[in-house]
Amino acid sequence: MDRRKVLKTLSLLPLAGAAAAIPSEANAQNKNKKGQWTPKKEVIRRSNSGGNTNPTVAAPATAGAKPAAPTPVLSGCIRSGHLLFLSGIGGWYAERRKEPGDIQVQIRSALDTMKEVLEGAGSSMANVLKVHMTVAEPNKNIAALNEAYRGYFPDPPPVRSYTGCGTDLMGRDGILLQIDCIAYVD
Repeated sequence: MDRRKVLKTLSLLPLAGAAAAIPSEANAQNKNKKGQWTPKKEVIRRSNSGGNTNPTVAAPATAGAKPAAPTPVLSGCIRSGHLLFLSGIGGWYAERRKEPGDIQVQIRSALDTMKEVLEGAGSSMANVLKVHMTVAEPNKNIAALNEAYRGYFPDPPPVRSYTGCGTDLMGRDGILLQIDCIAYVD
């Protein structure tokens, strides 16, 4: 069975403010030629880094044509229905702060950026449903991270998961974490 059909039959969609699994006429009109459901997406923010660190790739050029402008590889924040999806926010960007800082400095920086993006999209930290983090050396850093993380979300806090890795796998030297989330918006 097609994964999207399975997801559409689940009762989780009303939780997100979407219609139940029975397609309405409007939803039926949104199906593409193959009968697949296509989510409505609106880019809220192009990059969460605040600088020019969003990786880009050049679109293929056609013979004799002027080369196409680079297109973003990812979006910083996408809205689909009543949900916001924030892409990974790193704990340190050199254009924002000279030194990377420790895990507490980085989680506060990332959560402040998350708050800024959410508020810019019409939501808040109170509406965050799920948080995922990638944490460098979690056995060393998770206790200090949790200490700084407390207080950013009102009760009940969002569900959270994390993945651990070595510092050499974080993409750039100095980064100790990356955080993303899913939040509700009216």
